[in-house]
Amino acid sequence: MLWVGLSLLTALSLALSDALLKKALRAENETYLAWLRLLLALPLLLLALAFTERPPLDEHFFRAFLLALPLEVAALLLYVRAIRMSPLGLTLPFLAFTPVLLILFGYAIAGERVSLPGVAGIALMSLGSYSLNLQEARKGFLEPFKALGRQKGPLLMMAVALIYSLTSSLGKVAIVHSSALFFGATYFVAVTGALAPFALRRRRPLGGRDLRYVALSGLLYGLMIITHMLAMSMAKVAYMIALKRTSVLFGVLLGHWMFQEAHVRVRLLGATLMLLALLLISTAGP
Repeated sequence: MLWVGLSLLTALSLALSDALLKKALRAENETYLAWLRLLLALPLLLLALAFTERPPLDEHFFRAFLLALPLEVAALLLYVRAIRMSPLGLTLPFLAFTPVLLILFGYAIAGERVSLPGVAGIALMSLGSYSLNLQEARKGFLEPFKALGRQKGPLLMMAVALIYSLTSSLGKVAIVHSSALFFGATYFVAVTGALAPFALRRRRPLGGRDLRYVALSGLLYGLMIITHMLAMSMAKVAYMIALKRTSVLFGVLLGHWMFQEAHVRVRLLGATLMLLALLLISTAGP
């Protein structure tokens, strides 16, 4: 199934892009770098757009496009702040909640029905979340949850997961009423333009090494957008996003390798449990 391979390529591209961006992130430049990554992704998107026929557009496309746009900007700002403030292995697994929320929003917004062993999947998702701070459990059963509360990054990423569940469903509507590549390219051109006024006010000079990190991150982000949109056009939203969230596992491993993040085995266990929950959610295929 082509959509499975595209979804996994999306996941790997996103995890690598995030890890490279984190190398350059500072408190004073996070908004600027969130925008710069998008800007550097645009050449690849515009190249794809040049070979894409303009589809007929209707009110459903424009409504979904305009509703998703401000939400996407907010999610991007929260996302880069989360990965700057906290370890990748602790923040990225919370994106695994997106497909659970998509079961509701995918039906309400895109009219998609999915077959779901819900209780088992949600229970396993909660267990995976608990396991991210399992090393704290020796202090008391509730300590892993309290540890998450002390970290701002995971809380911000939970908000991102909620927003992405909405934008993914709206994006599916826009794709159905246009085409995958046309929507992906025009949407992120608009997101880049909407974010520019905020980013340029916070512009900070970058050293040569940081600029290289951001440039490669932007290229990978452009690839991620293209493969994401193509896979989304071939499968139900919840199923595609479930596979995309294998980026959680890649992110945990990259966090340990590139940033020497601690407790990698425990967090890998938690991330794996959360992904197993997604497999329960997405067993019916496209």
